[in-house]
Amino acid sequence: MARPDGGAPEGLRAWILREVKVGELLPVIAVAGPVVAAFLFLRETALLGLSLIAISILIPARKLKLGVRDLALQFLAILGTFGVLFIALPVKPLFVSLTAVAAFLTVAVTRYGNRLNTMGRWVFIPGLYLACEVHDGSEAMRHAVTIIALSPLVLGLVSLVQVLDARGRRQAAVSAYGPVAEHWLVPAIATALAVLAAAALVEALDLAMGQWVIWSAASVVVGDLSASAGKLKLRAIGALVGAPLGLLVGLALPESRIGYCLAVLATVLTLVAFDRYVVGFGARCFFIALAAAFCGGDSAIAEERVANVLVGGAFGIISVALTEIVARRLARRADAGGAPERAPP
Repeated sequence: MARPDGGAPEGLRAWILREVKVGELLPVIAVAGPVVAAFLFLRETALLGLSLIAISILIPARKLKLGVRDLALQFLAILGTFGVLFIALPVKPLFVSLTAVAAFLTVAVTRYGNRLNTMGRWVFIPGLYLACEVHDGSEAMRHAVTIIALSPLVLGLVSLVQVLDARGRRQAAVSAYGPVAEHWLVPAIATALAVLAAAALVEALDLAMGQWVIWSAASVVVGDLSASAGKLKLRAIGALVGAPLGLLVGLALPESRIGYCLAVLATVLTLVAFDRYVVGFGARCFFIALAAAFCGGDSAIAEERVANVLVGGAFGIISVALTEIVARRLARRADAGGAPERAPP
């Protein structure tokens, strides 16, 4: 019911307070907002890539309480992954293989601390997405050089936010990687297999926005088969609801450069704004489709988003199932081989 003073309905306000992590929005706006604003005025497409680098450094920085040294290491890992995959893209077998290796390392780092999975994922995501998106452009090399040349400015912004945040909380930024993951190999192999298959399909069929397929394959590998299937279900719901709704809203609005920039910024904010994954992913799909509509995109963007999420997720589920079967058989053989022999009668 609406309030007498014309304010927001109590139900809507309660939902926002319950779902949205308002305190996480300001740091993201502080690092991504200037980049999106620069794109609005300078019309340099490469600048949007910097916003992805910014949020990719900021998320693990805040979750793991990383210091400036760790931020710099992750920053270099992102640029290295981006550079290697960008150079490898023209040679399809090489790109597929290196993408699988990068996916393997994303999970393998948890042998040094299970919380490093966050950092690993936020190295793989920007490296993959930027390599694919920049390479598809007509001025690929210029955009790649621009991103690399200007990216230290983004690192400086994130470092400043981290230092100010630590002072405000009256505590030093300290890395905390958590306990070592003992069973890291099976999920690392499952992730690599899923990405290998997805990347091979993308390159064989030359799929548009193929990075969505590849990351969707890696994203659902979160544990055993049941947990991975649950993750795929959440992603499917988010894509099926968010992408078509964003397209419908966008088609009802005129094309707008400002609207596009606001939708891009909102897409970045969804990465940290919500507690529930299905809400955050649905909102992300909504704003991606809305941004596409603002710049003249058609229904294909929503269809591609949904199809790529489902296809990539299917590769992830299959890979988890296969690796679990193989791991169980190897464990049984090891147990049988280690069992004491019976004495002859």
